[in-house]
Amino acid sequence: MEDIATWIAPIATTIAALMTASNLGSRVTGWGFVVFTVGSLAWLALGVMTGQSNLLWQNIILTALNLFGIWRWLGRQAKLEEGGAKAQAHSKTAPGEMLFPVSLLTKAKLKAADGVEIGACVDAMAGGELGMLHYVVVTSGGVGGVGETVRRLEWKDAKVEGESVSTNLDRHAFEALEQLAKDDWR
Repeated sequence: MEDIATWIAPIATTIAALMTASNLGSRVTGWGFVVFTVGSLAWLALGVMTGQSNLLWQNIILTALNLFGIWRWLGRQAKLEEGGAKAQAHSKTAPGEMLFPVSLLTKAKLKAADGVEIGACVDAMAGGELGMLHYVVVTSGGVGGVGETVRRLEWKDAKVEGESVSTNLDRHAFEALEQLAKDDWR
């Protein structure tokens, strides 16, 4: 049993860390916490089997935190996202403008005029008085955030289509947009 725990604990912890650090949405993050729980339980068992009380107590606490993470991401956050999706779906058949959850602008893929993916939305800037969206902050290129470029896409050049944002710009026009510093979007 000890041999099994010595393999499960680090493998589960590593996989869970990758799942949560990748920021692939609430469901993947929530399942990352499920895997973290498996890892912390294996570490906890290892602490019991080897008489390491510090490992035991640390993983009792980590298991409680992981259970909170499961509730937070698979319970609460998933329900909130489901609420936004239902409101968006309802607005498609209701009179007036189609609505979308603004949180989409922190995770949607950006598609060019020809439908090809050219970037990822990471945030947006809106007016504080009228609440109008001014521009979407989009990243492109790079791997895992290294070497990526940040650009401002004016909201007049963008629209929400399902779970993505599309622009009337082609790839070349998008790439010609001024690059922004990650820490200065002016």
